[in-house]
Amino acid sequence: MSWAFLRDVLSGVNKYSTGIGRIWLSVVFIFRVLIYVVAAENVWKDETKDFDCNTEQPGCKNVCFDFYFPITQVRLWALQLILVSTPSLLVVLHVAYRENREKRYKKKIYKDTAEMDGGLWCTYIISLVFKATFEIGFMVIFFWLYGGLNMPLLLKCSIEPCPNTVDCYISQPTEKTIFLYIMAVTSGLCIVLNVAELTYLLFKRLWECQSKKYEAIRSSSAKRKQHKNQHEILQQQFKKTDSNDICHADEKLERHCSSDIA
Repeated sequence: MSWAFLRDVLSGVNKYSTGIGRIWLSVVFIFRVLIYVVAAENVWKDETKDFDCNTEQPGCKNVCFDFYFPITQVRLWALQLILVSTPSLLVVLHVAYRENREKRYKKKIYKDTAEMDGGLWCTYIISLVFKATFEIGFMVIFFWLYGGLNMPLLLKCSIEPCPNTVDCYISQPTEKTIFLYIMAVTSGLCIVLNVAELTYLLFKRLWECQSKKYEAIRSSSAKRKQHKNQHEILQQQFKKTDSNDICHADEKLERHCSSDIA
């Protein structure tokens, strides 16, 4: 299987990710994709040929293998990698939509097409939720199908057309167990990183909203205080004007009385 397309997609998302998102990409590349391509595919090369049962009954080995491994671990791992990485396409497509919109209208609509705000922020949050959900879902499916991470050394099978209970053996069970533990640990680490990045972005947005609200309240309070000070100054000026008018009226009255007496 070629992983070049997946590599290109994840590399394109890297420029829009946060610091935690870049750590997630590094974990996916180094501990998942590279391990899968370099080692895991060779270990799980051809499971049906390496699955041996102590019987020559036609069809018995195939039926037993299908019963214990409805989908091999390595193919489930590959499907998990593809589905976990796919939500990152949402972010790339959203940025491409913004760029295409600016080209269509031939004007600057966004301050920066890759800026994490508004709709792009919501798209990034949705992609994180999908990634964490896929990771958890595949871990649940894995434990439901195989009952754990340890590969058994011996399997007992009595399904038709097997003539009786036969013993079946898996090739390299210890090595496969080690790889399954690596897969589980990296999946758990990716879940932690996704939840951490989601929490960081939500708290950051909440902090920004609260800061804007506080600044608005502070600005409104300052304006009210300024208006109150201006109102007090006007009242003082009005009182001074009234007192001056009264003094002038008293002076005129005194002059008029003195003229009458004279």
